[in-house]
Amino acid sequence: MNKDIKYFGIDISYLVFDVTDSDGNYYQFKNNVTGFKKFIKLLDINSHCVMEATGYYHYQLAYYLLESGFKVSVENPLSVKRFIQMKLSKIKTDKSDSKLICEYARQVELKLWQGNSKHQIECLQMTRLLSVYTKQSTMLKNKLHGETVLGNPSKLVVGSLKRSLKHVQKEIKTLEEKLLILVKQVHQDVLTRIKSIPGIGNKTALMLVVLTDGLDRFTSASELCSYAGLTPLIRQSGSSVKGRPRISKIGNQKLRNLLFMCSFTACKYNKACRDIYERIVAKGKSKKLALIAVCNKLLKQVFAIAKSGLTYDHTYRSTLVKN
Repeated sequence: MNKDIKYFGIDISYLVFDVTDSDGNYYQFKNNVTGFKKFIKLLDINSHCVMEATGYYHYQLAYYLLESGFKVSVENPLSVKRFIQMKLSKIKTDKSDSKLICEYARQVELKLWQGNSKHQIECLQMTRLLSVYTKQSTMLKNKLHGETVLGNPSKLVVGSLKRSLKHVQKEIKTLEEKLLILVKQVHQDVLTRIKSIPGIGNKTALMLVVLTDGLDRFTSASELCSYAGLTPLIRQSGSSVKGRPRISKIGNQKLRNLLFMCSFTACKYNKACRDIYERIVAKGKSKKLALIAVCNKLLKQVFAIAKSGLTYDHTYRSTLVKN
């Protein structure tokens, strides 16, 4: 911990945010621009603001501080929660939480939050809306199927469902087309090369690029796998406790689910993935474990493709070949 740094622990809710600094001073501000302007009057070049990722509520303040030139860390709520539990605190208020977040900041190694570009923010917003519309489409299809198998389905109900489904599918198509145009403006080269990997289709490649921001922030394949929550979690203690290794699942669930769906196709058409799948199954391991290994392999191929400037070639030992 740098003794010159003054930490500010911030607990954010919808209307206000509570702040406790390294000196124990407590403040409360409104969670809007007026409150942000009052708060930054307390800060200087040595200030470091730390907060939890609380849904959407922390974004405005985090970006305001970042754009104002101050150090910001947005921590995993689970990490902060475990720290608070370790302190055996019997008081649970916004004020006490901001104090404990400040204490947490003083004792752990913090990673500076970089935020996302306006381009990436728009891509992520479109992705989240696509997810909502896709769920609605599935729900409407299921409802329509349920109504049509009735002996005497209502024409009014069926007609309404068909119109709603058509509208949702039209919105999905429009969003996908605009998202593709937006991604190509910045990540055309990476997108094209990722699509060369067998098992990864056009839509999957697009989502991979969006969810990882073109893989620009990752320096290793293991870091990327950790971001997806695909790294192994080992539980072992002494000679009596030997839990089954599992994936951590502490990561981007959407990315993890996407890769798992791709793993089935990759086992058929991606030689490297098929080999690792067959090798694990031959050892008597479960097929699910083998598919998770395929997800890791796919992600490592994606990282290699993105960082090397090469395209996939199954005949080459490293699975890559120059353009």
